[in-house]
Amino acid sequence: MAGCVVLVTADRRSGELASALARRGATVRHAPALTIVPHEHDEELVVATKDLIAVPPDIVVVTTGIGLRGWIEAADAAGHADELLEVLGRARIVARGPKARGAIQAAGLTADWVAESETSAEILELLLDEGVAGLRVAVQHHGAGADGLDTELAAAGADVASLVVYRWGPTPDPAALAQSVRDAASGDIDAVVFTSAPGAHAWLAAADAEGVTDEVAARCSSGCLVAAAVGPVTAQPLQDRGIEPIVPDRGRLGALVRRLVHHYEMAQSSAVATVAGQLQVRRTVALLDGHVLPLSPSGLAVVRLLADSAGEVVSRADVLAVLPGDSTDPHAAEVAVGRVRDVAGRGLVQTVVKRGYRLALA
Repeated sequence: MAGCVVLVTADRRSGELASALARRGATVRHAPALTIVPHEHDEELVVATKDLIAVPPDIVVVTTGIGLRGWIEAADAAGHADELLEVLGRARIVARGPKARGAIQAAGLTADWVAESETSAEILELLLDEGVAGLRVAVQHHGAGADGLDTELAAAGADVASLVVYRWGPTPDPAALAQSVRDAASGDIDAVVFTSAPGAHAWLAAADAEGVTDEVAARCSSGCLVAAAVGPVTAQPLQDRGIEPIVPDRGRLGALVRRLVHHYEMAQSSAVATVAGQLQVRRTVALLDGHVLPLSPSGLAVVRLLADSAGEVVSRADVLAVLPGDSTDPHAAEVAVGRVRDVAGRGLVQTVVKRGYRLALA
């Protein structure tokens, strides 16, 4: 991913994600769209937990791994962890995806059913088909809210207990968030990574506020900007706005990074097949046959011009137009092309007598 500028919009585990991308050559920027506000000392959560212990549930829905861990930590801080785990152990536990199941197992509990689609809709379908009338159902919510579970289960006759273990707070740096959407629209960012649906909503809301949503969507549609979402739930807000993100097969940060890397490895749409190998020009570097060319900014501008022309001839005037300054001396264009040849090899750029230059295509 050398030369790719990747924007990380997450707050939680952003350092881990940034490090994984940087190890693969990306330049990483960070502009969290939201913050996670933990509820370890939230009195409302403690009261709801004590109520649940007093009147145990028949079914417990665990929507996120971090939410379950935070819930148990909050109960432990209030001196009720053992009682909570005993209550959960007697209930039927339904997990929204493998991450929730992993947290259930880490707590010494067993998930009785797992929604492989990682959606609340699948959980709702299961419970409504089985029938919940007269049952007490506890729902541990993620930061985005209930996803319709509470109202639908209650309408079906369930006694629903809602437990919000963490909430989403505003971005810690509004200026950085605003700048990130402007840069995504203008072309200074190559990929935007999302790890939560609320984060995707908030980032798009920032794009709306800056008046650049159409430009962002257009860059995504053209393939110049890549949106990457950790899973289908996170992808939904983007899809609702006409942006189709790439999504890994498994909802894990590692899988997300590998999917993004694979996308750039296979992005032949931006590559030109030359006699010297595949040429890809990214925002800050050019790669020839998989190797970064040590080009100056002027050299990179010349290579981008030639690559965009895809084998068609560019004139010396065209070359001068992309170089810094306002020189009209044809010799300056010759020098710039000569330096590209010194770096990339003499055969990559051909001179067309009395016309200009072009890439030597395979």
